[in-house]
Amino acid sequence: MKKMILLALAVVASASFCTIDAKKKKKVAEEAVVAVPVELKSSSDSVSYAAGMSITNGLMAYLKQQHGIDSAQMNIFLKAFEEVIKSGESPEAKARVAGVEIASQVRGRMLPGISGEFTDTPDSIEADLFYRGFTDALKQDTTHFKQSAAESYFREKQEADKKAKEEKLYGPNRRAGEEFLKENATKDSVITTATGLQYKVLVKGEGKVPQMTDKVQVNYEGRLVDGTVFDASAKHGDKPAEFQPNQVIAGWTEALTMMPVGSKWQLYIPYRLAYGERATGNIKPYSMLIFDVELVGIVGDKAEEPAKAEPAKAKGKKTAKKGKK
Repeated sequence: MKKMILLALAVVASASFCTIDAKKKKKVAEEAVVAVPVELKSSSDSVSYAAGMSITNGLMAYLKQQHGIDSAQMNIFLKAFEEVIKSGESPEAKARVAGVEIASQVRGRMLPGISGEFTDTPDSIEADLFYRGFTDALKQDTTHFKQSAAESYFREKQEADKKAKEEKLYGPNRRAGEEFLKENATKDSVITTATGLQYKVLVKGEGKVPQMTDKVQVNYEGRLVDGTVFDASAKHGDKPAEFQPNQVIAGWTEALTMMPVGSKWQLYIPYRLAYGERATGNIKPYSMLIFDVELVGIVGDKAEEPAKAEPAKAKGKKTAKKGKK
């Protein structure tokens, strides 16, 4: 009998809790969905109402994709929407809306972007302190930094950590190029210019030397220091490539404005005269490049045919200074 009474009490208690919970849920649901009935008394009323409905086309998909909001959170979204609409154009209302918008931008775009810059560096961005620095600056709290000092410190650390990251990722590539050029400069057939460009004359041409704005015709093949071919004119058709010397990397510009038509040179280009610190296709930052370049002709040049080119004879080691020709 005692067990039956306890069981009955448990059932009653459970039913009571379920009833209370159900009432709470019902109340919340009623508060969310109850709205003043709409009466459309004129054509203007109808077109206004229809316009409001029309501009929501695609909004649900946008909210889900951009904000992770679905139908389960729609009541909360609508409540916030109505609060903003009803608040009018008061400074307080504008400030609240602006705070929400800026917070969303800082959290969604700015913080991830800055955090990404410091990935794989000696430092990292801590979200809580990032937000605190943001709000303290707006409160003009200078306990740790003045605004200008914070900006200077951040820029210095940003630059230092960027260099540390690049050295970690690309230092070996840079050093391999520098070691190659150092050894290559000792070879008798290699000429080094004042800029650091190195070249070897494979075939000596006797034609005209291009000017900076001439359009030249060139056959070429480009390689990395490990011998990997990353580009060649033959990959782009059976005709020579055409461009102006002032439209290419600095190492090419210098070489093309020294080469007579009919020449074939092998260029050894330091990264500073190539793509520098940037990555381009299969070319890593700080890459020294090697090119075999044949200057076939100058577009539109009606000068006399150049003398037949002959293979260059081996000569002693030289250091060249670029001059105008």
